[in-house]
Amino acid sequence: MRQGARASLVLPVTLGVLFAALMVLTTPVLTGIALVALASLLFVVSSPKRGFLLFCLLAPALPWMTISLGVRITTSEALLALTWLGVFWHWLTGTLPGIQFGPTEKQVAYFLGWTMIPLVVGQFIPEGDGIGPVNWVRYLLNVSPIALLPILAPTPREREQVILCLLLGFALLACISLGFFFAGRDARLMVPFLTKLQYAHPEVIADIFGADPGRMASPWVHPNSTGGAMLLAAPLGLFYGVANVGWRRALGWFVAVTSLAGIVFCGSRGALLAMGVVVVWLATKRTPYALRGLVIAGILAAIFVATYPPAQKRFASLFSSNDVSTGVRFEEYKRFPENALRYPLGLGFKADTPASSPEKDVYGISNLWLNYWFKLGLPGMVLFILATRAWWREVRMPGRFDRVDRGNAMRIATVGTVLAALSTGFIDHYFSFTQVLIALFWLVFALGLHYARTPDAALSSSSSPPIRP
Repeated sequence: MRQGARASLVLPVTLGVLFAALMVLTTPVLTGIALVALASLLFVVSSPKRGFLLFCLLAPALPWMTISLGVRITTSEALLALTWLGVFWHWLTGTLPGIQFGPTEKQVAYFLGWTMIPLVVGQFIPEGDGIGPVNWVRYLLNVSPIALLPILAPTPREREQVILCLLLGFALLACISLGFFFAGRDARLMVPFLTKLQYAHPEVIADIFGADPGRMASPWVHPNSTGGAMLLAAPLGLFYGVANVGWRRALGWFVAVTSLAGIVFCGSRGALLAMGVVVVWLATKRTPYALRGLVIAGILAAIFVATYPPAQKRFASLFSSNDVSTGVRFEEYKRFPENALRYPLGLGFKADTPASSPEKDVYGISNLWLNYWFKLGLPGMVLFILATRAWWREVRMPGRFDRVDRGNAMRIATVGTVLAALSTGFIDHYFSFTQVLIALFWLVFALGLHYARTPDAALSSSSSPPIRP
């Protein structure tokens, strides 16, 4: 018997022996629970692409639904962990390719290698009561989609499956969020729903929703995180709708329109401004209908602000010298040099970068790059910049986008989505260390990279005619 065949028998035999032992040594209820857990383990480990696609489906809609595996972990991160377990197993049997290190992956590897220094140093800092190594492993899991994508979805058809699962997840997110919003216009109505999904700290969630109950609630809890998630969804949905026909086009347009509505209703100023940056970028590239879209969006935004009082309040705060959020951000920048000197090698992973709390004289930093500095030290920020610079060198698309079709639509979409996410970094930090949200960011980051390296050929059976101005 070949070595690979022998290795492939080890997993089912081991699980069979383990299950038999549980039947003898435990109660029927525990045996039933163990059976479900083992079946789930076998389902993912035997085909890790299943776990990856389940992650793509679940993470956008219910990102922080949790399970307890000794420590509390989100179901999304658990799926990533099981997927990696399956990948390691298939590496042993020789049925999956290894990690491919291109220029961007090398820079990301250097960046992740550096994180071990703040990890160790942070263990000796009195701030924080978390378990540093556990938090570090969770962070690596969240960055790992950049490695998983080329292993599990190397072909255009498999990338299509990844995109489809992501869009279905974002569609579910829109249905949940807008459903609760139109049902009662009170964000606190979502608290019992999230509690049933085992979201951690329901009292904190209630405080966040209660601070401004008129803003749309979502499973991403904080309005800015909600805006960030929907910011990832809108360009992907828009260009997927442009590039396809039939129900795929309907799905793409549904995700694009509902995500844009969600950004407005949650009141995320950063996400709204970042969408404007993307549309301006597309207009400068002479993308068909981008300029007209910018004008129409401006008109609709003006009408919406004129007729929806909560939007008027959020828009007016942009120009108010008394806006609390804006004032805190200025204070954060003022206090940041103190943080940089206090933690020269970063805060590490035992403690989260603190949210600003002026009454306690504690200040974080609402800036993606400076938050990397705060968490990982100046070298960490520099290495992240080098990684994004290497990515941009591979994905940039010189010239005009005079023609948008199935061959280039998703490449434009993924590049624009990452640019939008990075644009929010000037006024917020949630794409740096927010669990699960950064996993989606790195996944889109990886998709842009691989669309640039292996462009999809136009598929006449499912593509729409090319769009020209």
